[in-house]
Amino acid sequence: MNELKLKTAFDPYFEAPVEVWKKFTDLCQQVSFKKNDIIKQSGETEKNAYFILEGACGIFLWKENNYVCLDIVLENNFFADHMSLITAKISSLETIALEKTTALRISKANIDKLKKSPFGSVLFLIGAESSFVEKQQQQIDLLMKTAEQRYNELFKKNPELIQRIAQKHIASYLGITTQSLSRIRKK
Repeated sequence: MNELKLKTAFDPYFEAPVEVWKKFTDLCQQVSFKKNDIIKQSGETEKNAYFILEGACGIFLWKENNYVCLDIVLENNFFADHMSLITAKISSLETIALEKTTALRISKANIDKLKKSPFGSVLFLIGAESSFVEKQQQQIDLLMKTAEQRYNELFKKNPELIQRIAQKHIASYLGITTQSLSRIRKK
């Protein structure tokens, strides 16, 4: 069942037979988190990557006595402190469950095993490329679009976000204050 979720989520980027995803899930462990559980603390090294089966998580940076939300990740997506996972170095990023979450967890050792297989090397290359494009587009949008435009695009893409994620996290992710978000939402 989990292999079908992975296949469906990844097919737009790279189609692979379900058997390949079964091998992937065999290297994973299903885990659960309560809302606000810290999955990876700031000042630690990331040791796992996750595929969210149900729920939502966020990636945060502590700045000037406040969390800045760098990313909000919903089900059917991979997430981790990728910088730390790739470099095997401590990072200041923190990952937190934003709601009750169930995920597949794959260890760094199993990721390295997968990367040595033909399928795994392609999978991680495509994943890295799509993540890079998405993050770069987010940076461009922050510089070129108004807060209202970014808000409208976010909710066109993920309309359920407003019911699921705290307004302070959405505002932070959009690079605005909660007051500005309230004004935009009233419009």
